[in-house]
Amino acid sequence: MLTVLKVRDMNMKAFAAASAALCLVSTVAIGARQAAPVQAPSDRLTADVLKGLEFRSIGPAISTGRVQDIAIDPKSPSTWYVATAFGGLWKTTNRGTTFTPVFDNGGSFTLCCVAVDPKNSNVVWLATGENASQRSAHFGDGIYKSTDAGKTWQRMGLAASEHIGQLLIDPRNSNVVYVAAQGPLWSAGGERGLYKTTDGGTKWERVLHVSDDTGISDIVFDAKNPDVMYASSYQRRRAVGQMIGGGPEGGIWKTKDAGKNWTKLSKGLPKDDMGRIALGVDPKNPTRVYALISAKSPRGRGGFPGAGGAPGAAPTDAPAASRCRRVAVAAGAGAVRRPLRRHLLLRLSGTPAAARRTTRRSSSIRIAPTRSGR
Repeated sequence: MLTVLKVRDMNMKAFAAASAALCLVSTVAIGARQAAPVQAPSDRLTADVLKGLEFRSIGPAISTGRVQDIAIDPKSPSTWYVATAFGGLWKTTNRGTTFTPVFDNGGSFTLCCVAVDPKNSNVVWLATGENASQRSAHFGDGIYKSTDAGKTWQRMGLAASEHIGQLLIDPRNSNVVYVAAQGPLWSAGGERGLYKTTDGGTKWERVLHVSDDTGISDIVFDAKNPDVMYASSYQRRRAVGQMIGGGPEGGIWKTKDAGKNWTKLSKGLPKDDMGRIALGVDPKNPTRVYALISAKSPRGRGGFPGAGGAPGAAPTDAPAASRCRRVAVAAGAGAVRRPLRRHLLLRLSGTPAAARRTTRRSSSIRIAPTRSGR
């Protein structure tokens, strides 16, 4: 019995010694691990990895930045200028991959038209005051010109025009520029009509004036002879709750001598009041002219009482798809009833082509040089 107890006592002492040695080794190992630097796994996101993700501007994309006009440098197709209604002027030199604002310090943020001189890409013309007539339309402060491709700008006059419809540069002479001024929206007068400069914007001459209530909305050149031009007159006035968007002074005008003399065209056009008109000339066949017209229903026709047609019926001499309704607008002390304008696309060459209705707003017409006549 005594022998067994001695053996057990020896085994317990050996076990205790082994346990103490194991604890000492473990403590040393843990201490060594704590002293060593901690290294992050290589697959984690770090600041260096995220450096490649940067925000960049892709141009105007808000509701108030709707695009009004685009001009492409004829000598550098990668360079575009984009004029917006409420977002200023933007420029890209890489076909739209990135955009840079180039008119933030200008006198107006609401724009109409932009044009690049076909002979000198450094010369850019900018017209302010959007060419729309809604209550939210803001007015501009005239014409601006840049001689360093948009880096700096100089105002060239026509500050009282407020709203401009179009701007064209004579392709033969960079000093000759035409500006179609719609004029103030809420009042008569102002710088309203078609203006021309022959000295690069130092002086302006009004070469077409219809009245203090009617401005010029669009102008186009004959593709083969810029002395031949077409212009559309636009009679309009806005009040808080009413909009008169047309009248008897609306129409299409033509000059053959660079604006010295004008003739109002009538053949094939609506006989009654006309509103806003967009124009386009076929580049391959300049005798073919297109007009997108906001027009009153033909006289004696229409689907409203007193117009000679059954209520709700379309005019019998208009396209089957067309329709009209009446709206009341204030005119002086009383009120007159005018039918809602119909949008007509007419071709003004030879025998007038049949008109067809379109829901597109009549702001501009562009004809592809390789697809003329379609």
